[in-house]
Amino acid sequence: MSGPAEVHYGQIYVLSGPDLPDMDGCFDGQQNGLCGVAVPGLVFLRTGLHTGSVGFEVELHEQEPPLDDSWEEIVEASFHPRAATVLEYWGGEGRWPLAVDTRSYRVRYAGRGMQQANDLTLLEDEALLDSYLLQFWPAEPSPDRVVKQTTQVAAYWHKTARDSPTPEERAERRRLAQLERERALEQESIEGLKEIWGGRLPSERLLENGWVGRQLSRLDPLLAHELDDLSEAGQRVVTGWVLRRTLAEAQLAEVEWIAPVMPALEGGEAPPPPFDNLQVALQRMMDDPDVPMTAITTLDGQHDSISQQGTAGWAINAAFQDDPLRTVLDTLWKALETFGRGREHVLLGELRQAFPTLNGSA
Repeated sequence: MSGPAEVHYGQIYVLSGPDLPDMDGCFDGQQNGLCGVAVPGLVFLRTGLHTGSVGFEVELHEQEPPLDDSWEEIVEASFHPRAATVLEYWGGEGRWPLAVDTRSYRVRYAGRGMQQANDLTLLEDEALLDSYLLQFWPAEPSPDRVVKQTTQVAAYWHKTARDSPTPEERAERRRLAQLERERALEQESIEGLKEIWGGRLPSERLLENGWVGRQLSRLDPLLAHELDDLSEAGQRVVTGWVLRRTLAEAQLAEVEWIAPVMPALEGGEAPPPPFDNLQVALQRMMDDPDVPMTAITTLDGQHDSISQQGTAGWAINAAFQDDPLRTVLDTLWKALETFGRGREHVLLGELRQAFPTLNGSA
């Protein structure tokens, strides 16, 4: 390729492969700031002119060509093409294939008129002020170098390259930045959990029983934490109190075949029939004329005419689970549903009166 080339932002590229790589770090760890090869598959070339036409020539040699000292700026670097290689304008506005193979090359980039062209913003219908020669020849990789430097603009770019981080330093910066992002996300997650759980981080046990605990936190922000803080024996005592109060609310405590539930629970026994089969128990409630039929509205207000006695049956079922924390949380939630919308805080108030250690403080 030989002739005028269009540049924008003082850039033109040699690209190896179908896609333009991330150009961040093209000059990392280099001595020269005109020919950047730190990103695989890319040669980033700087020109003096910001936008317009420059003279440009590309040469391919079998061996190192003689050094032409008539050029004002000369740098060298190593480049290993990964695929078909082209000279490409900024933004992909033009490209020329280059007949290089996928092997290691030495690249010499020479320029003249850089300073004069850099002092201008745009050339229109004028002679080219800066021109460049790009030479390739097969060679083993070696560090880049500045062969010749005569202008302030070249000196500026060389200093910029030398002041840039090495690839290792940039990788460390990326690692630290990623750690900071992860820390921020973790903190955001922590703050989010606190907001959901009444301003206090939940224990792992509470998280394992998450849904009910979160629902309780909406009604009483600290109650789930306080129940979690109790001993297992304390949790079972609270479960018994809650179920007894629930049966009274639903007018089931005096029903002959339901009354054995409380002695069985407090004695650590299995649920008595028919409560060893929830569906059978619920059906018997519906069929027994001695069981009252009262209705409640769900806590979210979405449904009314819900059987209070059937909801209490679910509370009975919840009270006979194995895990004490899950049991007290589930039983309390079903009890609140049994009290229904508008009376949930009655149960919560009575619970705190019955158990002063559940004091509602952080």
